[in-house]
Amino acid sequence: MLKKRIIPCLDIMNGRTVKGINFVGIKDAGDPIELAKKYVQEGADELVFLDITATIENRTTLLQLVERIASEINIPFTVGGGINTVEDVSNLLNAGADKVSVNSSAVKNPSLITDIATTFGSQCLVVAIDTKFEADEWKVFVHGGRTPTELTTVQWAQQVEALGAGEILLTSMNNDGTKGGFALDITNQVSTAINIPVIASGGAGTKKHFTEVFEQTKATGALAASIFHYGEIPIPELKEYLHTKNVAVRLT
Repeated sequence: MLKKRIIPCLDIMNGRTVKGINFVGIKDAGDPIELAKKYVQEGADELVFLDITATIENRTTLLQLVERIASEINIPFTVGGGINTVEDVSNLLNAGADKVSVNSSAVKNPSLITDIATTFGSQCLVVAIDTKFEADEWKVFVHGGRTPTELTTVQWAQQVEALGAGEILLTSMNNDGTKGGFALDITNQVSTAINIPVIASGGAGTKKHFTEVFEQTKATGALAASIFHYGEIPIPELKEYLHTKNVAVRLT
């Protein structure tokens, strides 16, 4: 049976790990290199690094920091933020990233998805979708959740799969940082509408929330930030709990 993945996320601003609630109220959460090393030791399955202001500040991702983190870890490492070209992807892979995550640039230029997948393979391309429920439907947002689009979430997920994406990182803006649980409805809708892996993100607050997202949706991974950064739920403890609930995970 395919093991479910537990994935910490490092949201980076000015070289530091930060965390907010509903994409605002950002506060410091620690040194990204030390956190990355800790997560490897605790048995995280993968690590995601998102330079959350790169797109807004119109710059590329922090390559030197990516290199430093990559040199310290030995688990799959996804990097996103400010990726607009195939060259940007090449630079990140050369710096040590295993996968790249595109969001706003993919919405602006969907052919970028195909260009990256054709050049480097679908296996290294994650399309991040920030989604928000308002006016009775889930819509896609860009620019770090600041800008709404007319795209509906399930249709966009299907489109990015068709264009060559290998995986989707689905973040509910409504649930982000609330610790009230994952958005099971949209996660289930997206994960059943496509055939590529979906990582659920936004809202993890208890161990039970992870059980719910794996039992009630087809998500293959669950991502969280603050509960891991602040030591509220240690990863080994979470995995042992999931194991007792018959969720297939890689135990450390």
